[in-house]
Amino acid sequence: MANTTSAKKATRKIARRTIVNKSRRTQMRSSVRTVEEAINRGDRAAAVKAMASAEPELMKAAQRNIIHKNAASRKVSRLAHQIAKLAK
Repeated sequence: MANTTSAKKATRKIARRTIVNKSRRTQMRSSVRTVEEAINRGDRAAAVKAMASAEPELMKAAQRNIIHKNAASRKVSRLAHQIAKLAK
């Protein structure tokens, strides 16, 4: 339990930030899920379109420290590779 005034304030800030980050994480995961679903269906056009919105979501999440920068880059790379395989 927080005892000092600054610790109590920090607890409040963390609680507010947690709500915001949870929302951002959900939005990011949803955009990635749409790309993965399009890939699983084999629909390259839909996958490319979904990827155009998912990539900025991932990079924004990385900038805001919701996920690690390398994890975001790795996810973008793997999705792009899977989309490229659909063209073959």
